[in-house]
Amino acid sequence: MKRLLALAISLALLAWLAHSGDWRAVGERLGSMPWSVLALALSGFLLSYLLRAARMSDEFVDVSRGHFWAMARVTTAHNAAINVVPFRGGEIALPVLLQREFGVPMGRALVSLLWLRMQDAFVVLLLAAWVWPGLDLAIRVLWSLGVLLSAWAVPAWARAHPANVAEQTGWRGKLGKLRLALAHSTRGAVRSWAWTLANWLVKLSAQTLLLTALLGRSDWLASAGVLGGELAAILPVQGVAGFGTYEAGVAAALVPHGITLANGLQAALALHLVIIATAVSAGALAYAALPTGPRPVKANGTTS
Repeated sequence: MKRLLALAISLALLAWLAHSGDWRAVGERLGSMPWSVLALALSGFLLSYLLRAARMSDEFVDVSRGHFWAMARVTTAHNAAINVVPFRGGEIALPVLLQREFGVPMGRALVSLLWLRMQDAFVVLLLAAWVWPGLDLAIRVLWSLGVLLSAWAVPAWARAHPANVAEQTGWRGKLGKLRLALAHSTRGAVRSWAWTLANWLVKLSAQTLLLTALLGRSDWLASAGVLGGELAAILPVQGVAGFGTYEAGVAAALVPHGITLANGLQAALALHLVIIATAVSAGALAYAALPTGPRPVKANGTTS
């Protein structure tokens, strides 16, 4: 049912575009974008990819030391998969590639991916508290305190696992193993948070620069739309490759600030197309040009 609903959302966006004849308007927005703005935004995306690779290299430093570019190959390919594989199915590319290129056990990679996504959500929510236009200072402060408390509580809960977790069975045993794995993933919390915050500051700034140009505005109101699109990514139902839900998130966040729904949807679609084209191009180039991982050695001396 979730997949059918996601497909319906994406088809609804396509039907709206076909009915309104706004494909040409989307193309005109992309064609009128200054090359300097596009170049600066693409540079921001590239820096974001490198920051993600640095974060994952730090997370798996025991196997990735001396293989930064191989990790960049993995993370950039993963980012491309997220953007094109329907229903967030591209997420599985990260644990699969980490296992194949670095020998990281699937369970450890999956828990690390879970923690990475939790960090992403906390950082985006924190930035939203201070970037979202029109909020009172008291709301910004309370919002931030709630996010920071939640971000502290997850690692604290994981590290407070019972000593006899290995003896537990059933759902308690599974929960205990998850806590142990999370405790391991959150051990370098300060560095991990720094990488995550830096990545999102760069990524959101690049997207805001693009959306500002697509909307034809001179202010930074587009930051609200960018955050709306990113927050839409945490919805339980996603459009195919994000189409529909992302555009709706961007447009909905812009409507309260005087941007019409049609205008917001057009600009959001143009932005989404640039993001996907950049992610796919970077992923293909990285996968073709960058070195592979150390390929862990099996007991018989061959590489796995």
